[in-house]
Amino acid sequence: MRELLDQAIAYHNRGALKEAERHYRQVLNQTPRNFEARHLFGILRFQQGRHQEAIDLIDAALKAKPDFPEALYSLGNIFSQLERHEEAIQSYDRALAIQPRFAEAYSNRGSALFKLNRLEEAVASFNQALAIRPDYAEALNGRGTAMLGLRQFGDALASFDKALAGNPFAAGTLYNRANALKLLKRHKEAIEDYNRALAINPNFVNALIDCAEGLSHLSQYDQALIAYDKALAIEPANMRAVRGLTDAALNLCDWSRTEKIAAAFPNWIASILPFTALGYCDDPALQRRCAEEFTKESVPVVRSPIGRRAPTHTDKIRIAYISADFNWHATAYLIAELFELHDRSRFEVLGISFAHDDGSDMRRRLVKAFDQFHDVQARSDLEIATLLNDLDVDIAVDLKGHSADARLKIFAYRPAPIQVNYLVYPGTTGAGFIDYIIADKIIAPFEHEPFYTEKIVHLPDCYQVNDSTRGIAERTPTRQEAGLPDSGFVFCCFNRNYKITAPVFDVWMRLLKQVPGSVLWLLRGNAGAENNLRREAQARDIDPARLIFADRKEPEDHLARHRLADLFLDTLPYNAHTTASDALWAGLPVLTCQGAAFPGRVSSSLLQAVGLPELVTHSLAEYEALALRLATEPELLRAIREKLARNRLTYPLFDTDRFRKHIEAAYLRMWENWQRGDPPRKFSVPVTDAI
Repeated sequence: MRELLDQAIAYHNRGALKEAERHYRQVLNQTPRNFEARHLFGILRFQQGRHQEAIDLIDAALKAKPDFPEALYSLGNIFSQLERHEEAIQSYDRALAIQPRFAEAYSNRGSALFKLNRLEEAVASFNQALAIRPDYAEALNGRGTAMLGLRQFGDALASFDKALAGNPFAAGTLYNRANALKLLKRHKEAIEDYNRALAINPNFVNALIDCAEGLSHLSQYDQALIAYDKALAIEPANMRAVRGLTDAALNLCDWSRTEKIAAAFPNWIASILPFTALGYCDDPALQRRCAEEFTKESVPVVRSPIGRRAPTHTDKIRIAYISADFNWHATAYLIAELFELHDRSRFEVLGISFAHDDGSDMRRRLVKAFDQFHDVQARSDLEIATLLNDLDVDIAVDLKGHSADARLKIFAYRPAPIQVNYLVYPGTTGAGFIDYIIADKIIAPFEHEPFYTEKIVHLPDCYQVNDSTRGIAERTPTRQEAGLPDSGFVFCCFNRNYKITAPVFDVWMRLLKQVPGSVLWLLRGNAGAENNLRREAQARDIDPARLIFADRKEPEDHLARHRLADLFLDTLPYNAHTTASDALWAGLPVLTCQGAAFPGRVSSSLLQAVGLPELVTHSLAEYEALALRLATEPELLRAIREKLARNRLTYPLFDTDRFRKHIEAAYLRMWENWQRGDPPRKFSVPVTDAI
């Protein structure tokens, strides 16, 4: 009988399942209670997709031999593959009760716990496996994956390194190591590991996509696009690949692709990231649908939110600003002074940062500006939400929305009674757990209420905060130093390249044709976009050399070089935001075309708040005509520049303390409304409320 069973096992190991089945049946016909044959036949049945028969056979083996740890282990594996993880853990526990040094059972138990998001327990289980087998590659890989979930990226990387020491060609472990490097912002090294995994398995779709994302982080969008195309050739419906491709195409100014995507946008809503969608679509209703779809998919419903205690303090309202940009970042340069100016007699101001500490002067300034500063980069969303609740935060202000490195899940736990969307993401989050969006009557008029899941709060001037202490270098570079010709009109747009669309570019090229000797001064983003824009200029009979690309500079020097430009030309459907206020602060007039949705209305709001509404147009034809007048009528442009110089320090846009009073009035109104037990509702802050 042993010989017959050994033959069955040999066939099974070779993958000859029909022959193995025939031999197992012969064994069981002769010895019906043969627990080993039942166990192995159960494994075979599972391999054949006959799951319930597999479970029944292994249960029968366990009835014949209850102290059979291998069968319990196999049963746990079957339950895990069927995603019945609680039952899997029970089976592994039974196996371990019989055989306490069963490393494989500890390891697979850790994997089941990981699938249930019980990450700390998973790490403990993997550690128990490793205490028995220190070089156990699968357990090291599993431990590393769980550590990634706990945001302990350095420890995760160490686990993957140990796993690869024993098995350097494990594509899955190489992929996981690359993910750890990516989360540590070591993108070049991450790409190397993704490529090593792909050399082993060229059809590893997730490795292709993550490699493409790493290339995008390094602004190598042309290479990223190739990787996304490869992923979609393997899995045409892969949503991550579609999202990455739509973003890369936008950043490359690959208009042959972006125009097709824009035309089909209503059918792509679930496949485009909300932030990316803002560059494709000027319809606020579609933008809301896109945000809602993404939020529903990416932010799990919290069935037991943290809950809200009665306030334990009565003296000051406690506001927490939550961001990944509390370092050398455009957001910080806009908002730092507000944190410093907040009225400490009425407010306590907390900074909750999941940004890396870049050691910059701005980081040090921000840490000093807050009453409390918490670096929570290594904490999970639930841990951060719990911290906000423990800190008794009254108003939690999300400064990310759906922008890069956002962590909207924090707010799904409802850590604060009032939750606010502000500044960075120019649109609705589509999240029912965000109560308000801080706006103004231009960017989000009340008639746009159907396009927001939040209640709209109007500040009386402009929604955008600005830092009135920003320095501008005294020295202006020469035109030669900036790469500009010695003479000629300088049209300028320092917006990110992804905001440049074909219809706006057509206008710009016609302006260059009509203004002899003029140039277009753009911000250098990525080589692919620069090449595409030069090619598009050539296609419109414009010498590509008339496009001048500016390298990035320190903020003070960047502001100073604005003095070399004559007119800032805005983009649509996504306007200049920080770049517009930079230009106005530096004394450079901004010409805009007002769009239908928040992203395309920001420059209009800024210009109104600095007393230059005459630079707001409402069609591209009007925009082009006014740009041509300003470029060819020196007296008209001079009058505009002089008006901006007068208004810059007297109008509301750069009056940070005035802004501070208005936003504090908004916070007080929200707080009073909540204290009355009323639901969130839209409102406007009158100037008289604060000034």
